[in-house]
Amino acid sequence: MTAAAERLICAIDTADLDEARRLAEGLAGAVGMLKLGLEFYVAHGAAGVGSLAAGGAPVFLDLKFHDIPNTVAAAVRATARAAPAMLTVHASGGAAMMRAAAAAAMRLADPDTGARPRVLAVTILTSFDDEDAASVGMAGTVMDLVRRSAALAQSCGLDGAIASAREVAMLRAECGPDFTLVAPGVRPGWASADDQKRIVTPAEALRQGADYLVIGRPITRADDPGAAARRIAAEMAEAS
Repeated sequence: MTAAAERLICAIDTADLDEARRLAEGLAGAVGMLKLGLEFYVAHGAAGVGSLAAGGAPVFLDLKFHDIPNTVAAAVRATARAAPAMLTVHASGGAAMMRAAAAAAMRLADPDTGARPRVLAVTILTSFDDEDAASVGMAGTVMDLVRRSAALAQSCGLDGAIASAREVAMLRAECGPDFTLVAPGVRPGWASADDQKRIVTPAEALRQGADYLVIGRPITRADDPGAAARRIAAEMAEAS
């Protein structure tokens, strides 16, 4: 696998286990990680996650936990069976919740290697713009909300944040090189924007400082998902 492909995460957004397995098999060696979200997890749980992880690709478990601290800590501990490489919580859950999630993840560390799930904060969903944020009572621009959310997450011991690549350069400057930044809402120029509003191309996202890119439908809806992933990875490599 190329270095660029290792930074490419494919979003497997389906409740169909056979389809998810087919995609995972077709993407072997073409992407560095598989992102599984609520749609898949509600249908198949940790056993389903494990069945896809058995193919060798690390799993990014994107369940966006948001609840009282004890519940979120318990949920993080419960992901042990699925053994995700990364998982997410909503930064809007607050400092106590994020600290509880970070502590719970530390307890999952392998005693020999220290490997554990990285906990990332969802700042503001990439489907949101300033008008959407205001409509639900969020004060400030999306850019400012993302900045404050990421800073809070870092202060609570989280490993990184999820943010549109439009905000990545700002977060990299403020949070430093060791804070993992994952950019969803990334679309190659030849793909549809779908329901994302704050999007950039893969090359632009990397230039802004993203560590990982999440791309779903341009890969999963392609006639040949593996070929689509390799095409995107080649574009990423040119930008590195």
